Amino acid sequence: MNSFITSNAQVPVPRIIYGTAWKKADTQRLVRLAIQNGFRGIDTACQPKHYDEAGVGAAVAASLTQGLTSTDLYLQTKFTSLSGQDPNRIPYDPNAPLAQQVAQSVAVSLENLHTDYLDCVLLHSPMPKMAQSMAVWRALETLADTGVVRQLGISNCYRLDDLKSLNEAARIKPAIVQNRFYADTDYDSEIRTYCGQRQIIYQSFWTLSANPQLLAHKTMSALASAHNRTAAQILFRYLTQIGVVPLTGTKSETHMRQDLSILDFELSHVEQGTIDKLL
Repeated sequence: MNSFITSNAQVPVPRIIYGTAWKKADTQRLVRLAIQNGFRGIDTACQPKHYDEAGVGAAVAASLTQGLTSTDLYLQTKFTSLSGQDPNRIPYDPNAPLAQQVAQSVAVSLENLHTDYLDCVLLHSPMPKMAQSMAVWRALETLADTGVVRQLGISNCYRLDDLKSLNEAARIKPAIVQNRFYADTDYDSEIRTYCGQRQIIYQSFWTLSANPQLLAHKTMSALASAHNRTAAQILFRYLTQIGVVPLTGTKSETHMRQDLSILDFELSHVEQGTIDKLL
């Protein structure tokens, strides 16, 4: 399997991405470690409440002195609305119109990440009203037109109707949907089907943390034993085989290496089918 998957915007996206939420002061060290171990996709957000985007940028800059170029890395960030921001650390003018907030947020991300373009910007979650979501989207489309942003997406979008409305109204179609992957939403089965029909890449987060019962299931244990892998590796590998791009936020270098090695083996059609039944 190729280590990249191509979106409907014709942007190559790594099959597994390193997530940087909640890393705080350890962000720079962990992101640099992730890149050193082979991660080529990094997910962050212009949201100081949960992300240290500048720390991500410092790690990227340090890594680019070691033989990598900026084109080797896929950098994905987010525009987060006021409701998701720390009121004491808002990275844009809270009194500005939405379009200006988006432009200012992206400008801060470019500065934080020491880059002149972003591979993807996600709307961190749908706005309270569709008209507001579309105002953000139109602003992102304008930035995409300039080449500053290569593709667009949305995160935390759990209503298929919301995704359909956005996709139908958008001039530049969403290329990424990034959601929490867990049983409470039926693992987004309808949304994933919709994405698959439109070459929208579905990214999963909290894939391990939200699914302890799935990881402990006897089916996963048997497959892990058969392949001499961990249950986490089996789940991540399964997801890549059905077209999902998982995020991993591990702080363990051992787990980083294990996560990256999921492309070194393959589940058979029958084995894949046994996991299908668990979702």
